[in-house]
Amino acid sequence: MIGCTFKLRSKLILSLISTILATSCSVNYHVRKAFDKGYRCEEVADTFVINSIDSIPYVLRDSIMWEKVLVQKDTIVRYKRSYVPKTRFQTRIEYKLKRDTLKMIEKVEVVKYKTEKHKNTKPNILLLVLGFVVGMITNWLLRNFKNPL
Repeated sequence: MIGCTFKLRSKLILSLISTILATSCSVNYHVRKAFDKGYRCEEVADTFVINSIDSIPYVLRDSIMWEKVLVQKDTIVRYKRSYVPKTRFQTRIEYKLKRDTLKMIEKVEVVKYKTEKHKNTKPNILLLVLGFVVGMITNWLLRNFKNPL
């Protein structure tokens, strides 16, 4: 009895696993969805030029002479560059950070303005003296040059 239920249970589990694997989505489905959401994979090639100077020995009569030769080698490197778009959560966090930095800059500017406004509170004595002199001259002119009407 016990052996029979174990066989049935193992067959049930095996059939359940096979149906899950048979009905699951394929790799092509996920690749297609990624391309629909903005994923790009580009193949990029860069060319590197390597210049080097080589010396080649040669025999001239009874001495060895060296000739300099400029050697140029090109190397092409290919690699794939992929662009993965940001998710909604990532863009939301990015916008929050920008907003918070702008608010902090605004607060700093307000504090700077308030400190500068309170910094220059001493009275302008030159303006006070000028007003007093103009008042005295006006008073003297009105007393001495009365025009009878």
